[in-house]
Amino acid sequence: MTPAEPIISVSGLRGIVGNSLTPDLAIRYVAAFCASIPAGPIVVTRDGRQTGQMLREAIRAAIVASGRNCLDADIAATPTTGILIRHLAAAGGIQITASHNPAAYNGIKLFSDKGRVIPADAGERVLEAYHQAAFTWASHEQMGRVESVTDTVSEHLRLVTASIDLPSIKNRRFRVLLDSNHGAGSVVGGPLLDALGCQATLLDKNPDGRFAHPPEPIAEHLLSVAEQARGTNADVTFCQDPDADRLAIIDENGRYIGEECTLALCVEHILSRRSSNPEWEREKVAGKNQEAVVTNCSTSRMTEDIAKKFNAAFYQSAVGEANVVDQMQKHAAIIGGEGNGGVIDPQVGWVRDSFVGMAWILDMMATTNQPISQLADALPQYAIHKSKVALRRDAIERALAAVEHNFHDGTTSSRLDGLRINWNEGPWLLVRPSNTEPIVRVIAEAKTADHAERICCQAVEVLRRFG
Repeated sequence: MTPAEPIISVSGLRGIVGNSLTPDLAIRYVAAFCASIPAGPIVVTRDGRQTGQMLREAIRAAIVASGRNCLDADIAATPTTGILIRHLAAAGGIQITASHNPAAYNGIKLFSDKGRVIPADAGERVLEAYHQAAFTWASHEQMGRVESVTDTVSEHLRLVTASIDLPSIKNRRFRVLLDSNHGAGSVVGGPLLDALGCQATLLDKNPDGRFAHPPEPIAEHLLSVAEQARGTNADVTFCQDPDADRLAIIDENGRYIGEECTLALCVEHILSRRSSNPEWEREKVAGKNQEAVVTNCSTSRMTEDIAKKFNAAFYQSAVGEANVVDQMQKHAAIIGGEGNGGVIDPQVGWVRDSFVGMAWILDMMATTNQPISQLADALPQYAIHKSKVALRRDAIERALAAVEHNFHDGTTSSRLDGLRINWNEGPWLLVRPSNTEPIVRVIAEAKTADHAERICCQAVEVLRRFG
């Protein structure tokens, strides 16, 4: 079988191992990364997939052959990678992960020396070096070396627990079920829940990539976990993807409340805590302080509504973690993230972090003395419907214009990322071309599932005229 092309973006790549992702491709891509960043060592981590060890060996060799030292932290979560880069003063980092993709996939995610996924301009330089083979190998006397990182947990734990009310959480002795699904999440997740005084049960904690269920933490993949949650009487169940940058939640009744609620709950709690601080409130009234919140443009309106409730500034970015981080840094945001369960807390790091989500939600439960079901039900209530349509790239602009014309009753429209149309009463529609496939993704949100589906179907009908 002829190897296919990997899915390459400005922040990394992913593909099917042995087909679109091979050791020689990984070596050339990493060499291009090494040639594109300042001097210094590079942190390497992996999410526990079975193919991760093979890619780890190839990537370590590429780093050493490029004349750099490799700081090998072995199995670690993606947010931990960002923290280690800063903590060890590295020039960058590489996480070997395919995130939520099936077991046949693996990938490479690139980090800057700031401990964040590399921004678009840096990613473009790596892609150019990769395509042009603009890299060289070091001579024997200039070869780098591999150094093992023995403690990958302590600094991450310190940062996550620094802002929460640790005694209050410990006093509650929460019963917590953690589903790491044989990914990297248990490496920090277990010690974190211990540090928070939780009575924790860890499901599938061995990070060997032998997924017990499909790796994306969505409702249909977590039916067995929800059943176990009911059986163990857990106060809350946390479900991670393999590299532990996303967090989904199951409540004490075994109800999946989803990934979209993760960020909204954290924003609600953080802004509520700040609004109850008299000194902070006085500064805000005096114009010295205004909280800012950032999400991408495909995230539920829940977070925007919460920001408005607390008079916080709200900004949207294009889809993609790097885009969210760019806007967070531009506006000095106190919290941000994406509706896929990715919470970014600048006090911890510039990476989506499931452990941040876990800590803030347990802090919220302890502070309010309310169960997670009640906290979730108190959020603004919306329903999201998603679809996709096959569409040639040369038809995209005409198709988007037709959709915009069809929904001319919309209050505002934006071309920040594809086409987003907003209505005053709350609904919105996002039509966004895929960066890697000849398809257009369609997302609609409204107060009811029927309304969201109706908006989505109308958009799909227009788009199909251009297929």
